[in-house]
Amino acid sequence: MDSLSYLSNADSAYIDSLYQSYKEDPQSVDFGWQKFFEGFDFGQESDSEISGQTTGASTPEHVLKEINVLNMINGYRQRGHLFTKTNPVRERRQYFPGKELETFGLAQSDLETVFNAGVEVGLGPAKLKDIHKLLEDTYSQSIGVEYRYMRNPIKLKWFEERMEKTRNTPNFDIETKKRILKKLNQAVAFENFLGTKFLGQKRFSLEGAEALIPALDSVIEKGADLGIEEYVIGMAHRGRLNVLTNIMGKTYKDVFSEFEGKYNKDLPFGGDVKYHLGFSSDVVTSSNKKVHLSLCPNPSHLETVAAVVEGITRSKMDLKYNSDYKKIAPILLHGDASVAGQGLVYEVLQMAKLDAYTTGGTIHLVINNQVGFTTNYKDARSSTYCTDIAKVTLSPVFHVNGDDVEAVVYAINMAMEYRQRFHNDVFIDILCYRRYGHNESDEPRFTQPLLYKTIEKHPNPREIYVEKLLSSGAVDSSLAKQMEKEFKDLLQERLNESKEDKGAPVNPAFSGAWKELGFSKPEDFDQSPETGIDKDTLLKIAASISQLPEDKKFLSKIDRLFKERLKMATETHVFDWAMGELMAYGSLVNENKRVRISGQDVERGTFSHRHAVVKMEDSEEEYTPLEHVSANQAKFEIYNSHLSEYGVLGFEYGYAMANPNALTIWEAQFGDFFNGAQIIIDQYISSAETKWQRANGLVMLLPHGYEGQGPEHSSSRIERFLELCAEYNMQVVNCTTPAQFFHALRRQLARKIRKPLINFSPKSLLRSPKCVSPLVDFTDGKFQEVIDDAEAKPAKVKRVLICSGKVYYDLLEQQQTDKRVDVAIVRLEQMYPTPYKQLDKIKAKYKKAEFIWVQEEPENMGPWPFISRIFRKSDFNFEVISRKPASSPATGFAKQHIAEQTAIIAKAFELKNVEEAKELIKETTAEAKKFD
Repeated sequence: MDSLSYLSNADSAYIDSLYQSYKEDPQSVDFGWQKFFEGFDFGQESDSEISGQTTGASTPEHVLKEINVLNMINGYRQRGHLFTKTNPVRERRQYFPGKELETFGLAQSDLETVFNAGVEVGLGPAKLKDIHKLLEDTYSQSIGVEYRYMRNPIKLKWFEERMEKTRNTPNFDIETKKRILKKLNQAVAFENFLGTKFLGQKRFSLEGAEALIPALDSVIEKGADLGIEEYVIGMAHRGRLNVLTNIMGKTYKDVFSEFEGKYNKDLPFGGDVKYHLGFSSDVVTSSNKKVHLSLCPNPSHLETVAAVVEGITRSKMDLKYNSDYKKIAPILLHGDASVAGQGLVYEVLQMAKLDAYTTGGTIHLVINNQVGFTTNYKDARSSTYCTDIAKVTLSPVFHVNGDDVEAVVYAINMAMEYRQRFHNDVFIDILCYRRYGHNESDEPRFTQPLLYKTIEKHPNPREIYVEKLLSSGAVDSSLAKQMEKEFKDLLQERLNESKEDKGAPVNPAFSGAWKELGFSKPEDFDQSPETGIDKDTLLKIAASISQLPEDKKFLSKIDRLFKERLKMATETHVFDWAMGELMAYGSLVNENKRVRISGQDVERGTFSHRHAVVKMEDSEEEYTPLEHVSANQAKFEIYNSHLSEYGVLGFEYGYAMANPNALTIWEAQFGDFFNGAQIIIDQYISSAETKWQRANGLVMLLPHGYEGQGPEHSSSRIERFLELCAEYNMQVVNCTTPAQFFHALRRQLARKIRKPLINFSPKSLLRSPKCVSPLVDFTDGKFQEVIDDAEAKPAKVKRVLICSGKVYYDLLEQQQTDKRVDVAIVRLEQMYPTPYKQLDKIKAKYKKAEFIWVQEEPENMGPWPFISRIFRKSDFNFEVISRKPASSPATGFAKQHIAEQTAIIAKAFELKNVEEAKELIKETTAEAKKFD
């Protein structure tokens, strides 16, 4: 809100009439005008009495001039950032109107006139030239600030008082300047050293943006003084090695060993390139405060780490700091092209103030080197600034000249103060350049010849800062040279040491919250651990989550649903899918293990089965039964997410990464929606343990099953997950009973290992009277990777149908209807890690039978491509029954769906009506073509 908006487009005649009315009766005008005219009259009287200098006649003309001065102040606050000196290597675009006095109805002849409007900027009545200089110093030098779009007058006032009081001009003491110089020297010298010693190797250098290092150093110091004990940092490649060494404390020797290409042959990991790796450490600030730093590993998909960092931060906040925003902060480093071009940035920003995902404000640092890969900024975005997305969440933006290191430090310190004060995101756009191409072997002149002619001659930030310090007398000429020599000598020593080492450094993968856990071994998957629980305990949990407060009024449908659930708990002791799932959560929180679930519509469930949160009939008041399991239970959290897959899945992956002792779940509204987050699955869930030695126990729930709902909401693309499976990297299950799902969830926290769990959830089975489990299945036993046909007599079985998921119930119905004792139905509940030993027992049991794989999906989809590959050299000699290969997962025509499903079941049992089913498919296909 603009406190002076009533002045902005004022009509002079109208103002004149207001002033005359005010002179006659001050109460006759608006309060804001009262205060303005009161200050104006006071200013005139003060100037006349004290200085003897006229401020102009007591006429409306001067009132209008005062208003023009106020408009000038407002103009600089709103648009001054467009005219700053923030670009070190080229001119900005031109903006009109400009900031000249004439733009505001003022002239050079007004410069010596005293205006009461000076009160607005803290000068009191002052000459126009003094007001103008303050505005120029504050808003149009090395720092430009966008903040006036924020709607909170308290925040606006905070910024104006902070910036105008100091004129956005740093005034650091000598010791601070020496520290800035030291960190800048480390940044510059480190890059020079790498470029000299490892010629031609990719390092994604920071050269041109070295001010980042003293900026990060300073914000860590400032935040620590304001109460922060931990930072979680995410960034892409550029400058990562510099940050790892000169901020995080990773040894130069270790980095040099990585450049030498060394590896540890004893480790079963593929590893990753050095500029993707993460690191964590403890540092001690100059004020003797201990701060923990974590830099997340991440792939070349630049902004994926943003969501992961936010999830890690929230998890640590909940786990270690009792949800205190002031104790931990995320810092995200972006490139100018990626922050403007990657949709994930928007998704993550929209999380900033949502209860499920807020982390108390993020410091966003943009390394704006004005080139994205090889693309000029004019081709990289339509917005004026790469940071214009910040306006979505009304986040302030500092645009800073990267050559002015003190301005960068000053801006980031203010950003941290703002974050700690208001717990909102804030952006620092460091305008700089990239001295080389995207990597050191690229030739940037191919695409930006003129720009790189300028860059070639441009001094680096250290040279500029040294010259500034020398001219001001802050340091003597020998200090900078001494710093550079000592640091390069140190680097050379560490390089020599690294050459003597035989193997690459190994960072401990299991420490902190992970210290009781470890990497998996093949034998961990031979069978599942016992996950059943005591009967009385389970029934008590089941009853507690099936009752609603008697003094609250709920919808009649909800009352009826909970009465049915209570009947399961107290009478029938047979539980449906929803109860099996909710009892798993209840049993875990009862064992003091936190449960967190998020996703679109997860509170009630996409198919209205879960109802983990219910609302009163006549209000928005909510009741969550799982929060009332026991007195000392762990926290149960379930959140409906915003309409995001990519951002939310990344967030939950980060949450699970930081807390392995919580069950963290993301549910897709429909299973096929996961493909909006495919990058997180490819780059983190399936491969992070191999690349970065980072385990994770995240659970993905993906509704799956062919119900005639068309191509969009039938298949969760089982084949895509299975093609990523290798080296025991994740678990892929398709449970057929509530008890199986119960054990699969509990298994996640029952072992000393953590693996992602991909669960293909049912839809129609949620309410099927056949898809239920008796009490004994929950209290005794464990997850069964394979479920045999309990009724089959091996000597009579000629055909074994092996399947997974919902199709089992279709097959079972046909088997029972026809009393087919010659056909057994075996369920493969876990497709990966594939339970070979259990399947071998099945093979041995049905010695005379043929084995058929049956699935609902087309032949080129679902589990079959994986099954056919892994068993191609086995004794199973599988044939497949499925839909024919297709480009689309399913038909959109109900009759055709029924015909296809009928044909699958018929062929599985070699029924007489198989030809009839084929004819129905032909007829329906012909009808569809006519319709088209």
